[in-house]
Amino acid sequence: MLLYLHIPFCHRVCPYCSFYKHTPGDTPVGSFVEALLAEARERLGGCGEQPRTLYLGGGTPSMLSPSHLRKLFGGLRELLPLDELDEVTLEANPATFDLGKARLFRELGLSRVSLGIQSFAPHVLQALGREHSAEEAAASVGILREAGMPGVNIDLMFAIPGQTEADWRETIETAIALQPDHISAYNLTYEEDTAFFESLRRGEVAESEDINARYFLLADELLRGAGFEHYETSNYAKPGHRSTHNRGYWRGEDYLGLGPSAVSTIQGERVKNISDTAAYVRMVGSLGHAVVESESLDPEQRRLERIALMLRTDEGVPVSLLDKAGIPRLLEHGLAEIKGEHLVLTLAGSPLVDPIAAELV
Repeated sequence: MLLYLHIPFCHRVCPYCSFYKHTPGDTPVGSFVEALLAEARERLGGCGEQPRTLYLGGGTPSMLSPSHLRKLFGGLRELLPLDELDEVTLEANPATFDLGKARLFRELGLSRVSLGIQSFAPHVLQALGREHSAEEAAASVGILREAGMPGVNIDLMFAIPGQTEADWRETIETAIALQPDHISAYNLTYEEDTAFFESLRRGEVAESEDINARYFLLADELLRGAGFEHYETSNYAKPGHRSTHNRGYWRGEDYLGLGPSAVSTIQGERVKNISDTAAYVRMVGSLGHAVVESESLDPEQRRLERIALMLRTDEGVPVSLLDKAGIPRLLEHGLAEIKGEHLVLTLAGSPLVDPIAAELV
């Protein structure tokens, strides 16, 4: 089982992000941390299974103060053997930590930090609403290395309004030069309830499949050339540094999500917490949980999800799960290949993973 903790706080709400998040406002962060630990005590005990990974996402988990981080991890250690987990990851904004805080990350048991850098081009960072500079972003990798962090990931994004191909190339080359263990290169998607989606709806920006494909292939060329393994549509790792937590998601493992808006799927039962931090704190205080939605996934739903997720990986998806009628065309056009008992997308097929998945179900 995988364990995810959602920390919803951000200094600033980025125009592309659709995850539940907000500035701290009137929400006492200490009360939130207490509620998160109370939910963990209640729900971990009811799972009947110990997590093998822990991932703190958001939001901006690295925004939490040292005292709040100590309180959170101290409480988690009473519930989990943190030092025995396969991976403990925290998402971080480069502007939210210094060397002292990075050393605290290691002291608390973090084995991996995922940096939300997105770009090293100043005008692109401005378009994305990021609060860090390119210089701060680059320095943050060195700070984590000096603190002894075993795993460092850099998140990058392409096909952003105003971003040129030269910008994208320079961003990738800068990231490679910093020698992280892992790089995630995501295509910007226009999600509802974001400022970017509203700009798209008004016709102020436009999507381009050609740009998406070109930028994807450029990233693949540069990152593979630098020794990174392309093991999932948007993810590249140096040997031995693939994300254990995320690979669990793609393989369909059970996961427990704690915090406002967090989703859990355990033994075919999916539940979602309320997407309201103040209400979350109140509900956990009175009920021990904040679940507001639930559903039982039938075998067909689970099959469809496995196809959509596994098709993104270099392991591919078992042919036994697929509608065989769509396979010959994919093979004929060089979009996929058969490896043993699995269908695996080729480099040409990877940017088309979503429409291909729709054809195979």
